[in-house]
Amino acid sequence: MELSLATIVLWAVPVVFAITLHEAAHGYVARIFGDQTAYMLGRVTLNPLRHIDPIGTVAVPGFLILLSSPFVFGWAKPVPVNFGNLRHPKRDTGAGVNVNLMLMALNLLPIPPLDGGRIAVSLLPHSLAAPYSRVEPYGFFVVIVLLATGLLNKMMLPLLSAGEYLIRALLSFV
Repeated sequence: MELSLATIVLWAVPVVFAITLHEAAHGYVARIFGDQTAYMLGRVTLNPLRHIDPIGTVAVPGFLILLSSPFVFGWAKPVPVNFGNLRHPKRDTGAGVNVNLMLMALNLLPIPPLDGGRIAVSLLPHSLAAPYSRVEPYGFFVVIVLLATGLLNKMMLPLLSAGEYLIRALLSFV
């Protein structure tokens, strides 16, 4: 991939938007469950400057890009959560895991414009990718129909099961 300002912006804008939304959601959910810490610190916001970590969001990815690394990763400034302030810490933390697993499973479905649809398009040969990508304007209607018919749950179940299995396997090492 050619490194240019346009390429960096093309990748950086959606990534910064995603981490901003993700971190603000952590603070929002913590507030709903009883912890005001992130809210009081101004971290329940869509202002990306409140979530950018100078090292994790800028320096590490920038360094990897300069090295022409085959992969780039980084992190945002973690939203502070005082689990002692949660009304039901054990239940509420388990709910967060389940919500994230469900969002992961939904987002990985091979339906454009979901990320799984975009992954499918990128893996298909061009002769199939082009027609498949034209489904994108109708993708959310497809998801709604799948939800209404009960097929969405059946499609997400293997991804949910795999995610839960992976989390349980990782936790068994701790």
